[in-house]
This record gives sequence, structure tokens and C-alpha cells, in this order.
Amino acid sequence: MTRVAVIEDDLPTSNQLKAWIESARPGIAVDQWFSRDDAEAAIARTAYDVVVLDIELGRERHAGVAIINAINKRAGTPVLVVSAMPAAIYRGIMKALDAWDYLQKTTFGEADFIDTFLEILRAAKQRGAAVAPVPADAELSLDPLRQGAALWRGQRVNLPLTAQRILAALHARRGDVVSYEELFQVVKSGRNRDNIRKHVSTIRDAFRELDASFDGIENVPMRGFRWVVDRPR
Repeated sequence: MTRVAVIEDDLPTSNQLKAWIESARPGIAVDQWFSRDDAEAAIARTAYDVVVLDIELGRERHAGVAIINAINKRAGTPVLVVSAMPAAIYRGIMKALDAWDYLQKTTFGEADFIDTFLEILRAAKQRGAAVAPVPADAELSLDPLRQGAALWRGQRVNLPLTAQRILAALHARRGDVVSYEELFQVVKSGRNRDNIRKHVSTIRDAFRELDASFDGIENVPMRGFRWVVDRPR
């Protein structure tokens, strides 16, 4: 059974998030925690599939940061941050902490929340699925649940969130063509070919900042893109 922790000190908000999660996929077990101490104790004893949390709990303005750090020291459970703190400031901070995504309260609705939540579950399934094994000496190392964790020859690749998701989709199917229609499923907006091409261009540029000779993404005219299987060094 999928088990989710909702860590939010405001009871109506906590109940609303719980209801949205339960409506997103029947059968999910949701535990609600309202303080840092109770949340950290629960995380220490329970293997959650996803954690949804607020940054500010009671009088602790950055309790959520401490909880994310505690999570990362254990299993690296994916975290969706839902907070009233300004996204322009805190999204980058949460990304640096390897949170999956950041939603600012009052700026999103049920559909946005559910789409993001289900995307996390799909990424968890992708990581656990039996995909083609990555060679121990592969040049690219990627964990779809840890945003910003893409490493190219040991160096972190600096990519925005949507580009990271496209990269994960290409790498999971490395050697095969991933169609535009399939890539539309991993972007939240701009589901058109021009937008996908722009994201792929961003990915290429980020890799070429680390390796000017990078040519690992192949354009397949009229179809989509392909991550070229790692070439011999």
C-alpha cells in the first residue's frame, strides 16, 4: 500500500491535502502530522512513499527544512513542499535540498496539486521498475526522485525542473526513440513540439557547459528524441 505523510500544522489545510491525495488514487494511506517532533519521529519509524510538508510549523519558521534534511539522511523519500512562503525565494532553496517540487499556497488548485503528486508516484515507479541496467562506468548518473542529482562524469548538471524530467524520460529509454507525445506527458504546460525542442536545447546547453563535445541526445526528425547509449570513452 502506498503511504503518504502530510506534515501541516493548519488542520483545515491538512485535511484538504489529505482529501486531494485520497481522490488522486484510491487506497492510499495518509498519515497527518502537525509538529516537527511528531513528524520526525514518524519518518524515523515509517517508510513513506511521499512526504507533503509545509516549511513553517507552529513557531518554527524553517521546521520543514530540518525535516527534509532528516529525510535525506535516511531513505531520500520524495518531498513535495506546500507553503505560503514566496516561491521566488524558496523554490531554489528547496531544489538545493532535493525536494521534488514547490507549490505556493493560494497560487494553485486541486488539479495542479494532483498532477504534481501523481507525477511523483510515477517517478517512484520508474525508479523501481526493471529498466535497462546502467553500467557501473556510465557517464550519466540519474535518480528521477532527486531533482538536481543528474551527474555527468561526476559533475552536477544544472537544469530547471521540466528539463530534468525530460532528461529522465530520455535516459530511462536510452537507445530508443521517445516520441513527442510521450514527452508531452512529463511537462505541465506548453505541450507542443516547439516547447519540447526548447527544453531539449536547454539540456544540451547544460551538458555542453561541462563537456563541449557532448552529443548524447539525437534528434529523430518528425518523431522525437533519443538518448544515445553511452559511447566508449
